[in-house]
Parts: sequence; structure tokens; C-alpha cells
Amino acid sequence: MKKQITTRWNGIFTRQSKGYSLILKTICALALLFAVLAPGCKKDDYKGEIKGTCPVVVSTDPLDKAVDVVLTKAISVTFNTSMAPASINSKTFTIKQGAATIAGTIAPTSNGTVFIFTPSQPLLPFVSYTGTITTGATDTLHTALVKDYIWTFTSIPQVTLTALPVAGGTVEGFGTFAQASVVTVTATPNTGYVFTNWTDNGTIVSTSSSYQFTMAGNRVLVANFKVIPASQFAVVLNSSPVAGGTTKGSGSYNAGTSVTVTALPNAGYIFVNWTDNGNIVSTSSGYQFILGGNRKLIANFKIIPSSQFAVILSSSPPDGGSTTGSGAYSAGTSVTVSAAANSGYTFVNWTDNGVVASTSTSYTFALNANRTLIANFAKSIYTLALSAKPTTGGTVTGAGSFSAGSSVTALAVPKSGYDFVSWTDNGVVASTNASYTFILNGSKALVANFVVNTVTLNVTAVNGSVIKNPNQLAYSKGAQVKLTATANAGYVFTSWSGDATGSVNPLTVTMNANKNITANFKLIAASPVLGSISKFGAFGGNAGITNQGLNTVINNGGIGTTAASTLVTGFHDGLTAAVYTETPLNKGNVKGGIFTAPPAPGTATSFAVASQALIDATIAYNSISPASKPGGIDPGAGELGGLTLAPGIYKSASGTFKITNGNLTLDAKGDPNAVWIFQTAAGLTVGIAGPAGARSVVMINGGLAKNVFWYVGSAATINAAGGGIMTGTIISSAGTTLSTAGNAVQTVLNGRAISLVASVTMVNTTVNVPQ
Repeated sequence: MKKQITTRWNGIFTRQSKGYSLILKTICALALLFAVLAPGCKKDDYKGEIKGTCPVVVSTDPLDKAVDVVLTKAISVTFNTSMAPASINSKTFTIKQGAATIAGTIAPTSNGTVFIFTPSQPLLPFVSYTGTITTGATDTLHTALVKDYIWTFTSIPQVTLTALPVAGGTVEGFGTFAQASVVTVTATPNTGYVFTNWTDNGTIVSTSSSYQFTMAGNRVLVANFKVIPASQFAVVLNSSPVAGGTTKGSGSYNAGTSVTVTALPNAGYIFVNWTDNGNIVSTSSGYQFILGGNRKLIANFKIIPSSQFAVILSSSPPDGGSTTGSGAYSAGTSVTVSAAANSGYTFVNWTDNGVVASTSTSYTFALNANRTLIANFAKSIYTLALSAKPTTGGTVTGAGSFSAGSSVTALAVPKSGYDFVSWTDNGVVASTNASYTFILNGSKALVANFVVNTVTLNVTAVNGSVIKNPNQLAYSKGAQVKLTATANAGYVFTSWSGDATGSVNPLTVTMNANKNITANFKLIAASPVLGSISKFGAFGGNAGITNQGLNTVINNGGIGTTAASTLVTGFHDGLTAAVYTETPLNKGNVKGGIFTAPPAPGTATSFAVASQALIDATIAYNSISPASKPGGIDPGAGELGGLTLAPGIYKSASGTFKITNGNLTLDAKGDPNAVWIFQTAAGLTVGIAGPAGARSVVMINGGLAKNVFWYVGSAATINAAGGGIMTGTIISSAGTTLSTAGNAVQTVLNGRAISLVASVTMVNTTVNVPQ
């Protein structure tokens, strides 16, 4: 018998002998079938086997319960043996956020023990994720995991920064940061803006442009800026280094305002000084100055050396005064700190942790530990003296003693037969209000001035001016004043209102009581120049014109398009008898000619006419736009039906105009030159569905169709159900539809349907082109 050689590989053996070949193949097949069907890592009975390994997860990256995982993390799982790549798929290897499965790709490494899941999108910040490897994962011998492997991890939190408004300034410090780490964000205003505060979900968290905090989850911060009014100056504050501390007092103020800025060091830092353009302006953390121009101040801080102690000084209130002597000193040093009161304040004492340390403005002590001292100030006391002139004219109240900076009110009450005129301070008018409220920053002596039997005249004018003759603060009762109203360019005077009526100009007013009169002006709407487009009843831009009715006619004008003649459908030329794709049901008679590009009947000449008309239409369109004709109003919130409108400019606030709740009436009030301009950024819709759905634009009291213009940002649809009378020149960006297919009722347009880009479509429509 031949020598037999038996080998074993993962529980399968073969004998290298022809005689056993068939038997052994059968045994191998049965063994493989058993291995597939057998659960877990069940052993076989062959004593010489090489023992297999049950597949398990030996590690994950990130680890179970890991935190601060980067958002671009590729997630890997390591097995103790090579796994079948087909079994590691989106069903057996999942990453979830709650119940939502994260999309991604799975790829094995070369040895098949490590599989990497790459998310399709970055992880969300500060979110808990759950990873799962199910028992559907098998090794290369088809042995499955005994049970699901589950682990969790949390992504790193993120700081998101936004500037509001965007043009207001720039922000720095956004990104991802580990939990419990210290983060500093900064806001820098652009020219013309000042920083106001940091907000988190609408809540103010800091008024310092440099804001330091400890990470405890995601932060969505907004740096708020505001425009500096033309009458004010800006105070811009920064910290150096940014992590050194925070500041207070930035903003915009009137010229001459007393401004106090405060620097607050962060833990481990001390305040050094304030600098302006590199020059030291104060060594006090509270710095007060009179604002005479824009100021850009830097609060400088430095780290406290480990071998020294800190002396940190502040003022209470911040605008009460300044301090000197803060800094870092060696142990045992004799330190002297000083306090100086600002105008309107007096020094009270030094306190340390609420305990009085000294009542002297200059305090000396030996430094053996960190000291945080507060210089306390109190407001000075000022007096307010009041008197009446003449003494018989009335009474005054409100005099007394007040703390500096108090809001006080002086009240003057005239006696019978007298009127109050003004409060004067040392002969200078301080107020013309009998009740005068102001901030007391020094002792004052005010005089209430009264006159016998006078009345006042207050005149208001917007978009114009009014001259009073004579022009006085007060008038004797019965006096006459002449008012002359003058309109600004582009406006016209219309009427008086308030304590006067009518439109007489100049107006003579008899002053028998106090009067408030308003001069009213309105914007003048002028007709645009239409040029060669005025000769067209319909123009289809570069897209053509379609008629779908038998009774369509264009009176007093032609139609045109810069497109080929083949895109004009259902018309014949009333001048040349040229036919444009007619059928027995769509014959439109154009009495003023048809102008298109070739092929015939379009010609190079007619194309030139159409091209110039499109240029002129575009110019006219722009001339009636909101940019060229501003000031339009929206009297019906987008709905014009049922309204009666005087000449003027009307603009849809929502971007769409409708005439559906009835007819629109345009009242010229007897002026044949009255002009109406309607502006809508989107569509224009006239009429509603149904046989009685047609709506009309009606002219009364001398109004003319040639003076009505419609600026349409997209498309216009006019009486889709047929019927009605539309009035005016419609210039749309994206086409106009006059009635729709199947409507036998005649629709009338007293005007023009002009489209710059899309086509014009009409059904049984009569277009009367204004002359």
C-alpha cells in the first residue's frame, strides 16, 4: 500500500492518494456544511485539528465612552481575526445618532482585521453616537460573533460665532474645543460700527469684545454691532493679550460726553495700563475721559509671575474715580495704592472682600498674599435753585439738593393770563418745555420765563419746507401769521392738515390758540419715455407671440419679437397680408404690422425694428422700477381690487399685485396728465376663475390709459377666464397671458402687453394701443 500523507487545515483534511480522493471530497463537503450550520465557535472531533478562534471585537477607535471626538473622525473596529469583507456592511456595522443611522462607507485594511467606517458628512458637534457590530459579521471561515458589540462615544463641542449685522465687524476664536477647556473669543468692529455685546440664544453673556469662558457643550455666540450715528463718536476697546482680561465701556457717544472704560483682568493676570495708538493714557483700570473724537483703546494685561503676589484694583462705581498701584510684587514688598475721585464724586474708603481696609486715599501695606482692593466713591451733592420771571407770571417746583448725576425735573406752571416761554440758565435758553428734565452735574439756578397771553405755532413739513412770517417762538393772541409752503424737488404741495385745512398757499393763520399745522406734499409721478416700443400693442421679447382665438385684433399698433417669424403663431399682418401659422380658429388681425427676425415673412429690416423696440422697452422698464421711481405705497396689502386710487406710485410690499376682489378704479381728479405707476417684484394677476371672474381697471374723471404703467418682475396673467377691460402698458420680465385657451368671451386691453424675455399669449383679445 502506498504511503499516505494526511494534512489538516481548519478542520478539513485530504489524503494524497487517488484511492481516497472521492471519499475525502465528500467528507470535506459535509464538514463545510456542518461548519456553516453549527452555531458559535463549535469545535469538531478531529484530534489533530488546528484550533480556530471565535471572532470578537478587540478594540474600537474611538474607544467606548470616549469624549471630544473630532468631527472628521474615521471610525475603526479591530477584530482578533480576519473577517469576511462582505459580512462587514451597512447592516452589520452601524453608527447612529439616536435612532438615525449615519451614512458612510466601510473599507477593510489589507489583513482584514481592521475595518474603517468613513462618515459621508462630518460628525455633529457635542453629540452622542452609538456604534454596533452585529452577529451578522463573520470571519473568513463563516464563524459569526457570539453577540452584538455596542459602544458609545461623544463628539467634541463647537463654538460658532456670528457677526450681527455681518457688515458690523469680524469675529475670532470659533472652532472645536475639548470639554472644560478655556476659550477666548474676540469681536472687532469695522469702520463705522461699534461692538455692543455677546449674546447666546438672545441672552447677553458679555459686554466685552474679549469674552472668556469654559467649554460646557456647544456655544452659539453672536457678536452684536451697531452703526455709529453721524453725530456721535466711537469708543473701541481691545484686550492685549486677548486672554488677559475683559473690558467695559465700548460704544458710541455724543461729543463732549464723559466716558468711563473699565478693564477686568482674568484669573492669573493683572492689569497694566490703557494705551491709545501705543501711548499710555492711564494706569488705572477705570479710565474716565471727555470724548472729543473716535478713541481706540487697548487694555494691557500681563501674567502674574509664580514667585509674586498680585494687587488688583477697581473703582465702585466705575465712573467714580481712578486708582494707581496695581501690579505684581515680591512677597513682603511695601505697596502703596492711591485713589482719585472724578468730578461729581468723593472718595469713601478702600475695601478688601467687603471689609474696610483704609479710609485714606493713599493706603500702604506689606504684601504677603494676593490683594483685591476696591476704591469706593460716593456722588457729590449739588443744589438746584428755581425762580420765576416775572414773579407774578407763575410758580416753579423741583428745587432742592441732589446727588451728582441725578435726573431732576423743574416744573413751571403759569398763572391765569400768562404763558410759559422758556427755562434759562444764566441767560441762555435751556428748554422751552414747562416740564424740564435733565441730569444734574453741578449746582444750577434756573429761571422760568413767562409772558402775557401768548400762543405758539408749530409747523411740520416733510419733503418740503414752510416759512413763517413773522417767525417767533410765541405770538400775541389774535396775531396773524403767513405760512408759505415750498416743495422739495420731485414733490408738489397738496394740502394743510392739523389745525388748518385746504390747499391755499400761502395761508394766513389767525393765532387765537396754540396751533400745530402740517404741510403735506406728494411725490410727482412722471410718464416714462417709451420710444419705439410705443408703436406696439404686444411684444414677445425674444420668445414670440401666440394667438389662440378667432377674434383677436391689434388696433392702432403692431406686434413684434426679436425671435424668428416661426414663433409668431395665429396672426396675419394687416399691412402686408403676411400670414403667421394661422388656423381657422386662431386668426389675429394686426393692423399695425408684424416685426420679427427672418425667415420670411420676417426680414432683416423688420428684425432691426424689433431689436430697437426691445432696447426701448428695457429702458422704459428700468425707468418705472422701484430703483428709478422710489416711494411707492401698498394701500391694499397687495390686493388692488375694490380700491379707488389717486395718481401716484404704488409698490407691492409682498412682491405680488392682484386685482381679484372687484374692479380697480383710477381717479384722475380732472387732471388729464395724471400718471399711475404700479410696481411688483414678482407677478400680476387680474381676475379669478369662473364665468363671472373677469376684473377691470376703470378710469374716471379724465384719466387716460396712456398714463398707466405696470412694472412686473416676473409674469402677468390678465383675466384667464376671459372678459374684462385691462388698462395700461404692462412691461413684464417673463411674459404676459391675456385670457386662456377655450374662452370665447372677448378680453380688452387698452394699452400694451410688453415682455422683455418670455412670450405673450392671447385668446380672443382686442388690444387698443393708446395714441
